[in-house]
Amino acid sequence: MKTFASLAFRNYRYFFLGALVSNLGTWIQRIGQDWLVLTELTDNSSTALGIVTALQFIAVPLLAPYAGAIIDRYPKRKVLLVTQVGLGLTALGLWALVATDLVQLWHVYLFALLMGAITAFDNPARQAFVSEIVPTQYLTNAVGLNSTSFNGARLIGPGLAGILVAAVGVGPTLLINALSFIAMILAILAMHADELHPAVSKTRAGALDGLRYLRGRPDLIVVLVMVFTLGTFGMNFQIFNATMSTVTFGVGSAEFGLLGTIMAVGTLGGALMAARRTKPTLRMLILSMGGFAVSTFLLALAPTYTVYAILLIPAGFFSLTAMTTANASVQLGTAPEFRGRVMAVYMAIFMGGTPIGSPLIGWIGQVLGPRASVLVAAIVPGLCAVGVVAYLFLHDGVRFRLARNPMRIKVWTQQPRSVPAMSSEGR
Repeated sequence: MKTFASLAFRNYRYFFLGALVSNLGTWIQRIGQDWLVLTELTDNSSTALGIVTALQFIAVPLLAPYAGAIIDRYPKRKVLLVTQVGLGLTALGLWALVATDLVQLWHVYLFALLMGAITAFDNPARQAFVSEIVPTQYLTNAVGLNSTSFNGARLIGPGLAGILVAAVGVGPTLLINALSFIAMILAILAMHADELHPAVSKTRAGALDGLRYLRGRPDLIVVLVMVFTLGTFGMNFQIFNATMSTVTFGVGSAEFGLLGTIMAVGTLGGALMAARRTKPTLRMLILSMGGFAVSTFLLALAPTYTVYAILLIPAGFFSLTAMTTANASVQLGTAPEFRGRVMAVYMAIFMGGTPIGSPLIGWIGQVLGPRASVLVAAIVPGLCAVGVVAYLFLHDGVRFRLARNPMRIKVWTQQPRSVPAMSSEGR
C-alpha cells in the first residue's frame, strides 16, 4: 500500500491536518511544562515531574469503562468536539496562571489532572473515529499516518519549544497549545457527514461490556499485556530526557528540547514504515519490543549527550513500531460495535499504567540516578517480550504461527455467549 493512501479521502485529510497542528501545540506545551516544573517550580525534582506525568494519566483507567460506553453510544464526531474544546480551555487556564506569575506547583498538578480526565474520553474517541473515516482496508495505513502526524509534530515541536523557553519564557508555549486546538475543531466541523461510516451498536453500550468482550479474546489480551508493559515502564522519555539532560549531562533548555526532536526522527521513520504495511503481525510486535529493550539499554550506558541523542533514534523507531502494530491489530480484531469500549480499555492500559510507572521511574532516577531509571525501562519490556513468546508456545489455550501471517492467533478457548464470538483467525 502507498504510504499516504488514506489522504485520498477528503475527511481524513481534514482530520490529519487538524491533528498535525494540534499535535504540534501539544509537543510545544509538553517541553514548556516540563521545564516549568523542573527549573522554575522545583530544584530539578524528577519526583515532581513524575507526579505531573502520573496525574495526566491517572483518570484514564478510572474513566475508561464510562468513556468507552459514551463513545459507542453517541456520535464520535460530537464527542471529539466536546473534548477538544475542553482541552483547549484547560491549556488556556494554565497559560493564564503562568502569564500572570501566579502559577504554583499545585496548579500544574490540578491542570494535569483535569487534562487527563478529558483525555480519557478524547483519545479512545479519536482512535475509534479513524475507522469511520476510512474503509477497513485502509485502517492500518491511517493508524500509521496518525502516528506520522504525531511524530512529525514531535520533530519540530520540542526544538521550537526549547528556543521559545530560552528566548521568551514558558508562557508562550502554553498559549500556542491552547490556540492549536482551534485547528482540530475546525477540521471536525469541516468533515462531510455523508462520507463517514459510523458503526451501529447492536446492543445498548454498557460500561463493562468492553471488559466482558475482552475476557473471551486471549489473542487481544496478549497484545494488551505488551502494551501495558511498554506504556508503564518503557515510554517514560518525558522523564528520561529531562533528567538525563539536566542532571547527567548538565545541558540547557535548548538541548533538552532538541532531544525530543532527535527522537522524532526515529518515531517518524517507524510511523512511515507502519503506514506502508497492509496488516499488523504479532512477530513484528515482539521483535519491535525486543529492539526497544536493546536500544534503551544502550541509552542507559551512553557516555555523552551526543551519543544519548543519537541512540534516541532507534529507541523511538522501535517504540513507535510496537505501538502502531498493537493499535492496528486491536482495532482490526475488534467487532465494530465494541470498538469504542475496547479502545478505551486499550488507552487505559497504555496510558493508565503511567501513574504507576512514572512516579516509580522518577523515584528511581532521584535515588539511584537517571541511568538506573533508563535501565528499568529497558529490562522490563525485554522480559515481557520473552515471556509472551514463551506463553504463546506453551499455553494450551492459544496457538499462533510464525509464518505467513503471525498476527492470526488461533483461539481455542470457549467464547462467552454474551458477546459476538470473533476470533482473529481468518482476518
